[in-house]
Amino acid sequence: MAGLMAGFGHYTHAVVRGIPASLAKEALRTVQAEVDLAKARREHDAYVEVLRTRLGLEVVELPADESLPDCVFVEDAAVVCGDTALITRPGAESRRRETDLMKGALKDLNLNIVEMTDENATLDGGDVLFTGREFFVGLSKRTNQRGAEILADAFKDYAVSTVPVLEGLHLKTFCSMGGPGLIVIGSSEPAQKALKIMQQMSDHRYDKLTVPDDLAANCVYMNLPNKGHVLLHCTAEQFPESAKVFEKLKDHMLIPVCNQEKVKVDGALTCCSVLINKKANI
Repeated sequence: MAGLMAGFGHYTHAVVRGIPASLAKEALRTVQAEVDLAKARREHDAYVEVLRTRLGLEVVELPADESLPDCVFVEDAAVVCGDTALITRPGAESRRRETDLMKGALKDLNLNIVEMTDENATLDGGDVLFTGREFFVGLSKRTNQRGAEILADAFKDYAVSTVPVLEGLHLKTFCSMGGPGLIVIGSSEPAQKALKIMQQMSDHRYDKLTVPDDLAANCVYMNLPNKGHVLLHCTAEQFPESAKVFEKLKDHMLIPVCNQEKVKVDGALTCCSVLINKKANI
């Protein structure tokens, strides 16, 4: 069994993408809701600003594409671990071309590119939880068994286990990593069932931080030089009870980030960036 990846949570670069005007009306969503486009863009700008200015990451900003209303959700287009990038085959056909620009950006960062070309495979990055020791892949409306097998093949150093996602769009709709060995999980029955399956599948005993709101369980964890443990999480305005739970993480730099508009089109905090740790070229 692989131990904890050296440098888990350490990132140097982030790939993000602009919000097209088409997001408001045409982006996929599980519940119909009106999106305030200007507010969504302000939220996204603030998120990118945290990555660039507050955390000091090199941010690669890809342009929005009006013909791809969901393109801001870059996480679904690629899974990056170490110096390998798996270019996915998103489950929604309307999103397949989102991978083109992502592939180019990751090539430019000199990552080893693996492409998912099997037409029977689907995989959204939102279904992939990397714990630093292993991968859990949600089998959902967007990700299938073949997609999970190709991911396992791309990242042979790590065990890959599959978890049925019976409610919610993706596995990370209700969970994420809050630190090395710490899974943040929603309190709903489907979320708790999924956690139980993950615990049963793993050789490692994970700690858990349960938050009352499933959507609040999606956060972005980093471990950065001079900053230590960093967690981007929901705001108290959006999820007051869950925001209180994060305050228990006394060793973390906690950064609340507003996501009220993008959540209407099933976009969570992890969805809006692909994080990369590039070793310095010596």
